[in-house]
Amino acid sequence: MSASRTKFYLDKQNGKLFGVCSGLADYTGIETLWLRIGIILLTMMSWGTVVVAYFLIAMMAPTRPRDLYEDREDQKFWQGVRSNPRRSTAEVRSKFRDIDRRLADIEMYYTSRNTRLADEIDSLR
Repeated sequence: MSASRTKFYLDKQNGKLFGVCSGLADYTGIETLWLRIGIILLTMMSWGTVVVAYFLIAMMAPTRPRDLYEDREDQKFWQGVRSNPRRSTAEVRSKFRDIDRRLADIEMYYTSRNTRLADEIDSLR
């Protein structure tokens, strides 16, 4: 896959106008409805500055590739990576530590002086 999963894309498939709000929702993991409401409120309070920014983003950002994510779980994972990469690496590190600890426990069990296990192995011979 040549498309970067950590990059911002316009989501024209799920978008209403240009796909900016749905692209931002995909990038941040925030619900699209809340982002659209926020954009409308900001537009009313900023006298149109947000509209100019919206159209600039719509012109400059690339469209999201159709095959960017394999499934919904893949999409949620990459949203987590984009929102907090440090937390994502900490989670992966934690999973590896847990696997390493479990393997060390198994190794300790099989290499320790376990007479019951040794008796079972001898009985198999």
